[in-house]
Amino acid sequence: MPLDPRVKRFVDALAAGKPPNALDTSVAQRRLGLTELMKLAGPETVVRRIEDRTLPGPAGPLGVRIYTPLLTGQSLSADLSLSAGPQLLPGLIYFHGGGLVAGTVATHDSIARALANAGACRVVSVEYRLAPEHSFPAALDDALAAVTHIGARAAEFGIDGVRLGICGDSAGGTLAAATVQTVAQIGSPRLALQLLICPILDYSRSTESRRDLASGYLVDQATLDHDLLHYAPPGTDPADPRISPLRADDVGGLPRTLIHTAEFDPLRDEGRDYFERLVRAHAEVSYTCHPGMIHLFYGLGAVIPYARTAFEQIGREIRAALA
Repeated sequence: MPLDPRVKRFVDALAAGKPPNALDTSVAQRRLGLTELMKLAGPETVVRRIEDRTLPGPAGPLGVRIYTPLLTGQSLSADLSLSAGPQLLPGLIYFHGGGLVAGTVATHDSIARALANAGACRVVSVEYRLAPEHSFPAALDDALAAVTHIGARAAEFGIDGVRLGICGDSAGGTLAAATVQTVAQIGSPRLALQLLICPILDYSRSTESRRDLASGYLVDQATLDHDLLHYAPPGTDPADPRISPLRADDVGGLPRTLIHTAEFDPLRDEGRDYFERLVRAHAEVSYTCHPGMIHLFYGLGAVIPYARTAFEQIGREIRAALA
């Protein structure tokens, strides 16, 4: 299928602006660019409640933002504060994208809101540490600390602990996938779902989609190289499964997994390859490749209306998995 017409207009407009090569930009420019890009999320989705907290992290307090969904037929005037002894809902721990060098809970607020409402679940978005100030494995350490803490105290977050999942998009998908693999090895907490949206799963090889879609489709190979250069210290093996979860020796014992990719995303093939590995490992897994779409399409609802359709599907899958 060709590029969606609205997607084509968007990428053509980006190209007309003659953006610099990502390898020639600073981390500060990379962060500013992502912040501006995420302003194209569209109208703010109204959720029932948002609460900021901190939890213990390996290098100090770790910020999280808790999103309580606006459920069908629910009044905004109802008191559903967590301190009031909330109804326990399914939960999703979310790690935002941004190449592990950019992005924040605030930049990806629209995605967290959409996940909460579409999935009828509480979403806990994690403010993990970014490189280069905090290089590998700092972000991964934060992710594991957040999942371990929330899993052990789910009720304190208004979450039913047996209906707890993990989610990440783009490089947040790297963190989610690597964390789920570690959790499976140590046996705790027990997660019910892994949701990966356009994830980066293998920094160590050049797939066909990375070669064919290396430039001109929002996220290009130069951007991926730029981010890895700042995330991984010199001498780090990009095939380390903590950086490239697709390269893990063992992918057995993982929870139900939902993988979503985009047809014109250079990361498409590694998402599909991970799906195929999980199938061979007899995992419960599903795979969707969104036709005509590019990387981060789901976060650009103001210019790509299909984002809403995608979240409707993702929401149905979350509700089924965490029922």
